[in-house]
Amino acid sequence: GSATLPSPSPPPPAVMPTASEAARFLTQSTFGPTEESIERVRSVGYSAWIDEQFALAASPHLAYVRANYDPALSGTNFNWLQDSFWQQAIAAPDQLRQRVKFALSQILVVSAENGTIAGMADGHASYVDLLGEHAFGNYRQLLEAVATHPAMGIYLTHLRNRKGDPVTGRVPDENYAREVMQLFSIGLLELNQDGTPRLVNGAPVETYTNADTSGIARVFTGWSWAAPTTSDQAFNGTASANYPDRNVRPMQAYPQFHETGTKTFLGVTIPANTSAQASMKIAMDTLFNHPNLCPFIGRQLIQRLVTSNPGPAYVSRVAAACANNGSGVRGDMKAIVRAVLLDADARDAGKLTDPQWGKVREPVLRLSNWARCFGATSASGNWTIRGLDSPSTSLGQQPFRAPSVFNYYRPGYAPPNTAIATAGLVAPEFQIVGETSVVGYVNFMQGVISTGAGVAVNGVRDVRASYTAEQAIADNADALIDRVDRCLTNGSMPAVTRQEIRNAVNAISLTATNGRANRVYTAILLTMASPDYLVQK
Repeated sequence: GSATLPSPSPPPPAVMPTASEAARFLTQSTFGPTEESIERVRSVGYSAWIDEQFALAASPHLAYVRANYDPALSGTNFNWLQDSFWQQAIAAPDQLRQRVKFALSQILVVSAENGTIAGMADGHASYVDLLGEHAFGNYRQLLEAVATHPAMGIYLTHLRNRKGDPVTGRVPDENYAREVMQLFSIGLLELNQDGTPRLVNGAPVETYTNADTSGIARVFTGWSWAAPTTSDQAFNGTASANYPDRNVRPMQAYPQFHETGTKTFLGVTIPANTSAQASMKIAMDTLFNHPNLCPFIGRQLIQRLVTSNPGPAYVSRVAAACANNGSGVRGDMKAIVRAVLLDADARDAGKLTDPQWGKVREPVLRLSNWARCFGATSASGNWTIRGLDSPSTSLGQQPFRAPSVFNYYRPGYAPPNTAIATAGLVAPEFQIVGETSVVGYVNFMQGVISTGAGVAVNGVRDVRASYTAEQAIADNADALIDRVDRCLTNGSMPAVTRQEIRNAVNAISLTATNGRANRVYTAILLTMASPDYLVQK
């Protein structure tokens, strides 16, 4: 056949982003700006950069986890997924996918806080890989892939879920049925397309009832481990039927345990004797086509990437892109991601001075921003940054180990008795901010900035930055602050913060032992402890 010529790349926009604008965009779309990525966005523009990121292959976790996995050491297997997370967050080229995958992991939660999940790190890794795989796919496929993944089946207890038994009074497990509606698709209240609650006679309307939960729970019966057979033993996963790869393969249907009666929910009735697979399809289609789906999921992706309190018009534009990608397709993740990041509100520099705009930078992103900004490398090649849960001695946030299915913080959380609450705003990340975590974070970063992060070997921590470029200009406080400002505060550090850091840097003698290094550490730490860094604008 004849070779088709590649289509010409689109012409660059008339006005290319400044370094500050590019860094701000990368703060929203990656695990942190780097010198290289800032220059790339400046040369091709936002839209073409997104296209380049869409074209990159997904970096998976499963291979690394499997290479280290030891079923006998169930407690430590989660270490390998932690390592792989940081390797990708800091060093993987497919940064946009990594960031969206992390956002999805906080909406469609499976957590190693559950001991079984912590032990089956291969299954957990493949679940996170699935989120990455579908991050630029379609939300409809993502919904079903999540519903049938064994890690989710274990976490929300619908793996081995059996049909009701009128004799014993057993009813199907309703755990997944509730959360798939409340958290993964349509939410508790009926929404307008702009994300505001739909009011009837001045009152909000509940999206679903207890009867809907019981009805859809019947869909999630008869699903269990992938196996070459549908025997009772395979369903129960007994030792004699423990098939390889079952932790990472989609669950399969076992007809003998699936509800055969009618299943009624959200205005739909699935007739009696409909197979588990056909019932699953109808249920997923029903959730996916619900008018709430686009504003509900769209708003949360804006919150995870850009701002805690998007205006109704912003939510409405993202919901519209979700409802129709321009070619009549609903649920196109690429269209949703593009709409979130390229929206006029997201790119408006005027928002930098709007006190109601932006979001608290979650702890994981504070650490990844540091590592990427200063080119941190891993001596072992394994990026062994683990166990970050403690708010007093660490970050107070561990990737893939949220306290519950409600994530680390709820999308509607407002800190009580604050101006934020009084103004009717939300600040999800504040749910894990407290006196302990504020001090713990600064102490933790002081150690990380100077001596690195991760498991120490012979007293040397695994993930470290060299600061060669920063030490070279440490005699000039303003040049040093400019360099730190460029990728930590996106070149928009206010004069008052700059003056405080300048004074602190200049107070350190260049001729003192480690004088240059201490000037660098001080400039970085004070920037990372400043409100200008802690709030992503």
